[in-house]
Amino acid sequence: MVEGGVFPDYRSGMIAVVGRPNAGKSTLLNALIGHKISIVTAKPQTTRHAILGILTEDNLQAVFVDTPGLHEVSGKLINKAMNKAAVASLEGADLILFMVDARGWSVNDDYILQRVAEAKVPCILLINKIDYVKKKEQLFPYLQSVSQKHDFLEVIPMSALKQPHVERVKDLVRAQIPSGPQLFPDGMLTDRGVGFRVGEVLREKLMLSLHDEVPYGLGVEINVLEDSDDQLKVDATVWVDRESHKGIVVGKAGERLKGVGRSARLELNNIFGRRFHLQTRVKVKSNWADNAQALRQLGYDEY
Repeated sequence: MVEGGVFPDYRSGMIAVVGRPNAGKSTLLNALIGHKISIVTAKPQTTRHAILGILTEDNLQAVFVDTPGLHEVSGKLINKAMNKAAVASLEGADLILFMVDARGWSVNDDYILQRVAEAKVPCILLINKIDYVKKKEQLFPYLQSVSQKHDFLEVIPMSALKQPHVERVKDLVRAQIPSGPQLFPDGMLTDRGVGFRVGEVLREKLMLSLHDEVPYGLGVEINVLEDSDDQLKVDATVWVDRESHKGIVVGKAGERLKGVGRSARLELNNIFGRRFHLQTRVKVKSNWADNAQALRQLGYDEY
């Protein structure tokens, strides 16, 4: 491929992947790119930032934007920041992939559809998690109903976990991408640096280990990322917004935090093909999710 995509028939485009929290957007992004770019848990609002996943082929580059789950905004600044990041991804997009749950339409889906309509960008509706629907005959009336809500290019029932469905989405995206230059260099998979991704993997392992309300009061700050000999040394702070949560995150005799760090380190070794040394501590920053300065410190550029 010629650097910069200067072939006359080269095509490139930005594809916004939107949907309510826990719709399966990050799972889809990772499947489309073939690498783990976004963290994934079963908990809503795992994704808090817009993250690019870059798929480069011989004559095409598709840049997918994984977004936080769009929802009617609650009072906290972090929720407003997440919504801003998601809505901003629609601006300048060449195509929208709007993902909904096969088990039913929600008021948040109505809210998102309004944002999609306002964007005036071609949109493909992805009805995800069809494997969760036990009675398949219930899908047809649901498909008919949602198809009439907007002038969608396509309405695709799918499972983001199944390769044939992902390939179908890729084919649809390829058909819609306009002519344009290559936007990112060959081999680049995401716009996010190592430090950001380390923090996200650590937050993912914490969320998987914890229950109830604790994960939503977690933030991760990377203080030091140092390339030393044959390994990457990381010093990280886990922020919690209540003193009572600190002990829960650390665990008895520090065992939970040690286990989370071990799990994160092994995954990071696998993702980057490098050895990681991870040092983690937990600190309290009261109500950080509603504090503009704290949000900026943790990488929320919207504040």
